[in-house]
Amino acid sequence: MQANATTSRTYALPSIKFQTAAAALAVIAAVALPQIFHVAGAALGLGTALGQTLLPMHLPVLLVGLLAGPYAGVATGAFAPIISFALTGMPMAPMVPFMVIELAAYGLFAGLLRGMSLPASIPSPIAWLIKLLGAQVAGRVVDAIAIAVAVYLLGNAQMSVASVAAAVVTGLPGLILQWIAIPMIMFAVDRKRD
Repeated sequence: MQANATTSRTYALPSIKFQTAAAALAVIAAVALPQIFHVAGAALGLGTALGQTLLPMHLPVLLVGLLAGPYAGVATGAFAPIISFALTGMPMAPMVPFMVIELAAYGLFAGLLRGMSLPASIPSPIAWLIKLLGAQVAGRVVDAIAIAVAVYLLGNAQMSVASVAAAVVTGLPGLILQWIAIPMIMFAVDRKRD
């Protein structure tokens, strides 16, 4: 809903029914997409590298946060890795708590930033890209803090804070995919709302 040409669009939270349905569908997508990518990676002789590069679990979590708000985003981010592990054994058990924290943070911040006011002069896809970037940076910061706590306070020798930077570099193609796909999807949603 746009008040006038000088203010930005505001986004009220959708109904509880919509948030619940969106979160359920996003969890299904966040569990299924990595499996599809792993099968494709195996067929191409890449193993799990395709999934690590294209970040298929992140996409539905970020998208549902922007579409349905912080509650749906957090729920999707928290449940998807747990359900995926229970059904498929992936991610590996030591990674599950970190993925829950990271993905829940992505969903939370995407949901919180969906309502952020930006000038109406900023084109819709660029506005959504700004919000997406904010959620991605915040999620990575939370992930780095969780890993730092595990390494420095809990003595986890399997993790390192440098792994956050390495994950960003490895996942750059997935980030680029998100930077293109998510703003375009949200722009299409905006056009439907108008």
